[in-house]
Amino acid sequence: MAVGNPNQEADLRERERLWQRVWCECPGIGWTRLQGLRDQFSSLEQAWGADLRDLKAATGLGPKGLATLEAYRQRWGQTPLPQPLTAAARLQWHRRRCLLPNDRALPDAIRTLERPPLQLYWQGNGSLWPRLRKQQAVAVVGTRRPSRHGEMMARAIGQALAEAGWPVVSGLAEGIDAAAHSGCLERHGRPVAVLGTPLERVYPRHHEDLQQRVARQGLLVSELPAGAAVQPGHFAARNRLQVALAKAVVVVECPTASGALHSARLAWDHGLPVWVVPADAGKVSASGSNRLLQQGATALLDPADLIKELGPGPLLQQGQQRSPPTPAAAGNLQLREAALLAALGRGASLEQLCERLRQTPGVLSKRLLQLELAGLLRAEPGLWWRPC
Repeated sequence: MAVGNPNQEADLRERERLWQRVWCECPGIGWTRLQGLRDQFSSLEQAWGADLRDLKAATGLGPKGLATLEAYRQRWGQTPLPQPLTAAARLQWHRRRCLLPNDRALPDAIRTLERPPLQLYWQGNGSLWPRLRKQQAVAVVGTRRPSRHGEMMARAIGQALAEAGWPVVSGLAEGIDAAAHSGCLERHGRPVAVLGTPLERVYPRHHEDLQQRVARQGLLVSELPAGAAVQPGHFAARNRLQVALAKAVVVVECPTASGALHSARLAWDHGLPVWVVPADAGKVSASGSNRLLQQGATALLDPADLIKELGPGPLLQQGQQRSPPTPAAAGNLQLREAALLAALGRGASLEQLCERLRQTPGVLSKRLLQLELAGLLRAEPGLWWRPC
């Protein structure tokens, strides 16, 4: 093959990239073993046809691991990538959207991690990657078993970030993650879910609808290939990816033993600001997050304070903010929302209004925002509103 031909050089680079994908999807092959294959053989393509004894020397795999590797090779046949690389083979691999460490679209903060992912599979709105590459997103994390206050705050934070044009990164787990994603979706924002499972698997199972909505409106991300067995450590490992995509991390509520605390420490290690929602000192579910406040995290009493600090997000289009309504429109709104204003009295929290009016936080938050924009209500820290 002639050297210096741009087309041929591009084909070689693409072939090398796809061979890395072939090996990255082999169970038991991680960074160290992949490097062992490169050191032992002239190319990853040559390693594919090597004898098992040579593969054992290159990877250090035991009998069980070698049997798994051989089964993987047998499943693919003599070569997953024919020579020359056909259009059908290219399509087969590119259909599974994936970023590798040398791909330009992969965020630098992920590429430079101590344990960067061998591959990053994704599904959804690919136009978000340029934003994530610059860490133009906010991670919202917390416990799977939050208090009602914590859940409502997570939803309100997700809503506020979406309205300000910030992608919301979380893990699609129960509790705080789900509330933050849901709030973001309610305001037509762009949620980014970093999964601890392969993309095709839904966990927990009852999040199927939520996961589909995130995929349609935002982005699903996972470092696990299709069909990979899920291990408990995978959920902890995703924390480093969430932090690497973010400009700031918000811890809503978490106990002392929590992955959210790990995310906060990683954020501090990377020089990112950490915000924490204060909670009742007697709540076990908030013992870890409250301790972060003692260690120097910034207290977040109102989502608006976070937006003031961050400024407009990368997705906020010029002119997106709504202009104040006319006095006549404000009067009509006051008549329509007479029941809500009566329930508010001299002041009430979102939780109290939900109980009094028997409506969900999402519905009430939208109505309260309209009244606030009309100058009829004033929002105060702690999801509390008073009449103006």
